[in-house]
Amino acid sequence: MKAFLSLATTVTMVVIPAFAFAQDTTAPNTDVPEVVLEKTTQKFIDSLKGSTPINQLPYDEARQVLIDAQTKGDTAMPDADVQEMTLNVGPTGEVKVYTVRPAGNEGKTLPGVVYFHGGGWVLGNFTTHERLMRDLATQANAAMVFVEYSPAPEQKHPVQLDQDYAVLQYVSENAAEFGIDANQLAIAGDSVGGQMVAVTAVRAKADGPALDAMVMFYPVTTADLTSHSYELFADGPWLSKASMAWFWEAYLPEGTDSADPMVSPLNYGAEDLADLPPALVITDANDVLRDEGEAFAAKLTLAGVETQSTRYDFTTHDFVMLNAYAQTLATTAAITEAANFLKDHFTK
Repeated sequence: MKAFLSLATTVTMVVIPAFAFAQDTTAPNTDVPEVVLEKTTQKFIDSLKGSTPINQLPYDEARQVLIDAQTKGDTAMPDADVQEMTLNVGPTGEVKVYTVRPAGNEGKTLPGVVYFHGGGWVLGNFTTHERLMRDLATQANAAMVFVEYSPAPEQKHPVQLDQDYAVLQYVSENAAEFGIDANQLAIAGDSVGGQMVAVTAVRAKADGPALDAMVMFYPVTTADLTSHSYELFADGPWLSKASMAWFWEAYLPEGTDSADPMVSPLNYGAEDLADLPPALVITDANDVLRDEGEAFAAKLTLAGVETQSTRYDFTTHDFVMLNAYAQTLATTAAITEAANFLKDHFTK
């Protein structure tokens, strides 16, 4: 009996009244700025203060601004074999492409990735994206085919989409010309290139070729500029709402239905998205396009598509492309993630 009473007393003594936990009412300090950037990224953004916004420049000057930013200083690039070609395809009769193959693969047949670049349909070319193409080719051990489609406003929707799809079809039908295995094909793109990936994947589902995977970096998926991330990051830190409105104005012919899924792929129905290839959607925290990219990933998932969606903090739009960010953790991790996703999904 004494032993029982002793045990009971011990249990009673360790019971702590609930009110004891409420004595310290100090809330944790989670008051941080809306935009938090790692130091290299912040330094780049700070360097832009006082410069003319891209949307206030003539188109040719705006294009040169991005080229200058990407060619400033010495950017380390992996060794690769690069070849420029002009294909007689598409609505304009010809499209320039660049093939990028990892060094040391001469004569070997590799998986192929057809790449659609970002830059608001207005900016961007192989020069602005060469380091990214070399990184992806090397890490994925794949042949990249970079499509240098006609820029807006010189050409408008849907010319760029038709050029992209025509190149994909040509690569599939003439894979040996590129040293590519026609049974190991994927598509990828950044920003507006993500819009092109989405539309091209739907077209390829209907009319071929078969695709093993699709990768979208911070994709444009809707012409509706009213998402929460558009409110949060209307003034940047990098891509602004005003710049996106300027890009859309340059791209769309007057009278175009901006809700058309070929313009705004976020409006595709589940039946359109079903049976698309596995998708990787990469977004960043401080970006007007963040929410629409993640919403598209959610719609892919709801349609039954194998989808991997990753958000990278402390960086900005264009973070995998900008050479100023090339050695940041977010950039190196995202490129490695994309390369591994491609390798994991190429048909064996």
